[in-house]
Amino acid sequence: MAEAENSVTSEVHHFSKEELLDPERGGKENFGQSEVSVLYKMAQADTSGGCRHASQEGSKPQRDDDEEEEEKEGNEEEFECLLGANGQVVLWSSRRETVLSRFDFVYPAYMVVEKCPIISPVIDSDGDLQVTRKKDLHKKEGAVLIEQKLFHAKKREHQSATTLELVGEQVWRGSLFLADFILNYPDIFRDAHILEVASGVGLTSVVAAMLAKQVIISDVDRGDILELISRNIKRNIDLIKAKVEVKEIDFFNHATIEEIMDLKNVSVLLAADVVYHDQLTDAFLRTVLRLMSDPPDKTMYIALEKRYVFTQEDMDTVAPCYEYFLQGLEWLGSQNLSQIDWTIEALPTDFEQYFTYERTRHLTLWKIQATLK
Repeated sequence: MAEAENSVTSEVHHFSKEELLDPERGGKENFGQSEVSVLYKMAQADTSGGCRHASQEGSKPQRDDDEEEEEKEGNEEEFECLLGANGQVVLWSSRRETVLSRFDFVYPAYMVVEKCPIISPVIDSDGDLQVTRKKDLHKKEGAVLIEQKLFHAKKREHQSATTLELVGEQVWRGSLFLADFILNYPDIFRDAHILEVASGVGLTSVVAAMLAKQVIISDVDRGDILELISRNIKRNIDLIKAKVEVKEIDFFNHATIEEIMDLKNVSVLLAADVVYHDQLTDAFLRTVLRLMSDPPDKTMYIALEKRYVFTQEDMDTVAPCYEYFLQGLEWLGSQNLSQIDWTIEALPTDFEQYFTYERTRHLTLWKIQATLK
């Protein structure tokens, strides 16, 4: 029972069988950085062809065995195509115990160069002509590729929950929700200097980097999380326009903040799904206070999903971690009042959805603004 109380469920998206399975090759291949980039382009184009190793076109300069082995160890990643019980397919790396997931989205209209489209007739499975509606003429679809932890260290088969030690290494609905918010309000983030804390695998920061001038992606340096973020940045480099840095910020060690020189320009802070443990919530809000006490004036956006549990004490289904977070916001708004004017408010959550995920009514968005006196 204790394990159930300390578990949460992440958002996992899968490639389609048409994109990944290649029966002639056994469904297992090695992917280096260049090959993953090709896979990304394949995924964007919705092409079939399966889990293939990208072919090497043209000749390559000769290198000795040591150089080739070093590159293989440094860049090559082995991902195996696995077919799940429900027919879904994932790319699984047994060496790193991670999966490569694709998160589909539709580009907002302001990101799409409008031109007169040439529409080819599309026939559905029944032989009928599909009608292309006016609102769909200028749609452009994209995908973010994210490597993330999927299974608990014990590697229990078909596990759908994760213990607290691994929560930062998966994609949660709050990060997709915050990514949607970013795409809905480009004027806030365009050419901005942004810091995301507790970034996890970095999906939200990748989206922010589509608009911003600079994005600092941070998390605690535990396990290989910072390396994982760096790999995800490389996978999505074609989407990114901002200068991106990966740094450590430990909520329990503010000396890590002092070591980041580029914070002096940051005016926008981001955080997603950081509320799932009261002690961590306390440390998070103390870190927010520390970051927002320095110039320039800053605005923070926090996306959260309320997680409900049934407690015998209340004899009801409640969201205790979220309630504790609300108390923490009251505490934050009472700090350093001689130096800071605080504005803390919940924002509307009915903005347009661009990413493919289940948007529940339990997703919330908070804005914290600190104006220095």
